[in-house]
Amino acid sequence: MQNIQGKIDKLIEFKQRDKFSVQAWNERGLNPSGDELCQYLTAFFNVCTDKLVNAVNSEESTKALTTLLDSELNRLKRSDFDTEEREFICDLFHELASIVHVDLIEQLTKWLYGSVLATLMKIQRTLRPEKIVETLRKPCTKCGTDLETLILRKEAGIPDYSWDVVRCNNCAELNLLSHGPDVKEVRFGNYQMVEHLPKDEYTYEQALTRLEQIKIYRK
Repeated sequence: MQNIQGKIDKLIEFKQRDKFSVQAWNERGLNPSGDELCQYLTAFFNVCTDKLVNAVNSEESTKALTTLLDSELNRLKRSDFDTEEREFICDLFHELASIVHVDLIEQLTKWLYGSVLATLMKIQRTLRPEKIVETLRKPCTKCGTDLETLILRKEAGIPDYSWDVVRCNNCAELNLLSHGPDVKEVRFGNYQMVEHLPKDEYTYEQALTRLEQIKIYRK
């Protein structure tokens, strides 16, 4: 419940913020778009945020939250906006996705650049795989398979901000992982993300308790 309330508080802060103010545009080095468009986008994002709040309150799954955000994104017709407006929209969607711990990068790339270019970019990433800086391994508590976290980028000063409840691809057991500090970008190896537990809200013992709760209520 504590984790849910933390997400809701951040969503409410997002909704209350003047997202398309003159200052917000200036901070991006841009002249503001017209008042009518800014008012429309403000109302749009506020409604989207309300839907997310309801979904978080209902403890919807990560998959359901991803579907919701993708559906809302595609309500906006890409051709109705210029490049700078599209990038602004994607940044705000990315912010919302981050609040509810959803990976929306692929959907945002497709909307921003179009399906053809997004596919070419995906192929390029396949042909030129990202460099793995380090691989973290922790055995699954049930089957013993090493759960691998691939670290792609590290940067000094980044805190270890969360416990991660993950599901082993081999046996479907839920496990608790932590990446450690200075980790900027990761990819999951042989497990699926289930829930992030912020360390400013959960001690290790509280995270273990939450893990057991998920095991009981999400069978």
